[in-house]
Amino acid sequence: MPEAVIVEACRTPIARGKPIVGDLNGFHAIELLALSIKEIVRRSGIEYSDVELVAGGCVTQAGEQSGNVARNAWLSIGEDFTAGGLTVDAQCGSAQACNHMVSSLINTGSINMGIACGVESMSRVTMGSNVINGPGFFQNANWPWDSTLDQFSSAERIAKKRGLTRQMADELACESQRRAKVAWEEGRFDREVFQVEAPVIGEDGQPTGETKMVVKDQGLRDTTVEGLAGLNPVAEGGIHTAGNSSQVSDGSAAVLWMTADEAKARGLKPRARIITDCVVGTDPYFLLDGPVDATAKILKKSGMNFNDIDLVEINEAFAAVVLSWQSVYNPDMSKVNVNGGAMAIGHPVGSTGARLICTALHELERQDKSTALITMCCGASVGTGTIIERI
Repeated sequence: MPEAVIVEACRTPIARGKPIVGDLNGFHAIELLALSIKEIVRRSGIEYSDVELVAGGCVTQAGEQSGNVARNAWLSIGEDFTAGGLTVDAQCGSAQACNHMVSSLINTGSINMGIACGVESMSRVTMGSNVINGPGFFQNANWPWDSTLDQFSSAERIAKKRGLTRQMADELACESQRRAKVAWEEGRFDREVFQVEAPVIGEDGQPTGETKMVVKDQGLRDTTVEGLAGLNPVAEGGIHTAGNSSQVSDGSAAVLWMTADEAKARGLKPRARIITDCVVGTDPYFLLDGPVDATAKILKKSGMNFNDIDLVEINEAFAAVVLSWQSVYNPDMSKVNVNGGAMAIGHPVGSTGARLICTALHELERQDKSTALITMCCGASVGTGTIIERI
């Protein structure tokens, strides 16, 4: 049977979204995703016509992100129209699920080569704008679940369940910022992030005709636990603030997959494979506790334990998500989000799953380690999990 392998992975810098708009705001969402696709083709040296499928994650499929944004990003490049294209909504796990999909299609012989990617332009397409009949999701009269549709409320439910405190949340956020700062200072992101020449937008919201180079993630900030303690919680009496929650962001990421034989025939190095993956449902009452359930499922499926895992990337959607997972599994936190997470780097929701895989791969190579677990919480009470292994 064919074996699916990663040969390239890259991402844009992650820019601020709202309320502070960053330097990628001048790109239409289709253009923003096309940046990562073009870069991955350039790095690998493949032809556009070699790609058989582009699977892209995007959460808010409205406005410029509607109508199959992944396919339209591919077409916008103007090099090839033959690759199939589809856009996936698994909420925050969308781009991670795309990697599962493309890898599986290669393993079953359906395709030889595909790109798994994701995008979110949160400064241009506000979360929730794809819900035309009011915020939230439809629940019929027979809906049996005690659900929360407000993610902050969900995070507070998790905090209460696990006995998490504001101090714990602020300490985690501060450490995320510290690690991300060190990572950029030491050049750890230099291989995965490519520089972007971005249009400059004037105060009137229109392009000025000038451009600027965007070279690094824009969410980093110097902070202290004491400084974070001065921020007001979103929910009265809660532990979550803008400082210990993920940042609204713009960005895209892409991963190039092909069969191992195809890579070798092209003189490309197979860099990693998926050992196992999952997308699981989790209790709607807590909504965002998916990494706990996904990790349990994926360890059982793989027969592995934390002694077999060298690195972990768990998305820092809210501090409580990571702290809850930590309280259940008690992992060595020196191996978890070693270069910081979404509280510092940012979380352009539809692309983060591919970003985490990209970061995990490059960090495994930097440390000369073997395996990484990637896990995320997702809206609609879903959790995602992937274990990748270097080749």
